[in-house]
Amino acid sequence: MKIIIAGNMGYVGPSVTNQLRKTFPDAQLIGFDIGYFAHCLSNADLLPEARLDRQIFGDIRKFPEQLLEGIDAVVDLAAISNDPMGNKFEEITLDVNYRAAVELAKKAKKAGVKTFVYASSCSMYGAASDYPKKEEDELNPLTAYARSKVFAEKELAPLAGDNFKVTCLRYATACGFSNRLRLDLVLNDFVAGALINKEISILSDGSPWRPMINTKDMARAVEWGIVRRKENGGNFIAINTGCNEWNNQIKPLAEAVANIIPGCKVSVNPEGGPDKRSYMVNFDLYKKLAPDHQPIHDLATTIQELRDNLTAMNFNDPNFRESKYIRLKVLNGLQEKGYLNQQLEWIR
Repeated sequence: MKIIIAGNMGYVGPSVTNQLRKTFPDAQLIGFDIGYFAHCLSNADLLPEARLDRQIFGDIRKFPEQLLEGIDAVVDLAAISNDPMGNKFEEITLDVNYRAAVELAKKAKKAGVKTFVYASSCSMYGAASDYPKKEEDELNPLTAYARSKVFAEKELAPLAGDNFKVTCLRYATACGFSNRLRLDLVLNDFVAGALINKEISILSDGSPWRPMINTKDMARAVEWGIVRRKENGGNFIAINTGCNEWNNQIKPLAEAVANIIPGCKVSVNPEGGPDKRSYMVNFDLYKKLAPDHQPIHDLATTIQELRDNLTAMNFNDPNFRESKYIRLKVLNGLQEKGYLNQQLEWIR
């Protein structure tokens, strides 16, 4: 088996690489990434890409068709991956997350690739906290990132067929430790703040709902997308990926961190009002179709994993929100140093 993992050098990529190498020890695993965050390593014993057979540096917006010859499966993790980046680079977010994803799928289908797995997002439900949303419910994307995922899914669906299986994993909000850690994600930020500043400051009133999923469980879902049979979901499926038990409100999430990291103060902003990005999600379909790939990490162990790894790497930066662990800060820094142009292309 030959598998391409596009966007493998981001936050989720190391977990996906580890999972696929474990599951398919004899497979040829090929990474394809532009390398924005290649240097953002965290508590890594070795370079995550050492587990690959090849690492190719390239722009997903200019994916070379010849790389797809003889490939069995393509996993597309490549994305401008959060709302602050999407706000600053809105058109690039659409180019990378939507247009490039669809073009990659078209090229893959043309080359005879049988399986395409796309990292989508539950954020497309937007302001939807009144009841847990199912896959067929109305979408209400509030950000460029969420819109890009909606657009991509819409155009990926008609590409699917008997010889081209497409799985769109609508992930809950990512969390947990990674060898390319991000601290611009809600739970990860809370743990870092609790460790360093002994305080978790919630900018909203703490009431918004947000489902969560550990990166290692995201990787297990990628495996499912590769191995699932067409009779298990059809040629195309867009599926909520996570578990019902991980639907959390923001304030209780912070309190769970404080219970594990004692001496930490939790404060909310009562005048901030609720974050409009609030949604509960129903994961029953994923539980039904992927019983052997259900999340195995819970909230407590994920917090402990973050705490232990941050401690092991002597993490002690009170200004971590200005560091390499914040993706927008990395991109801004690369631009300021003249490495990236306004289109986020490398300046040679």
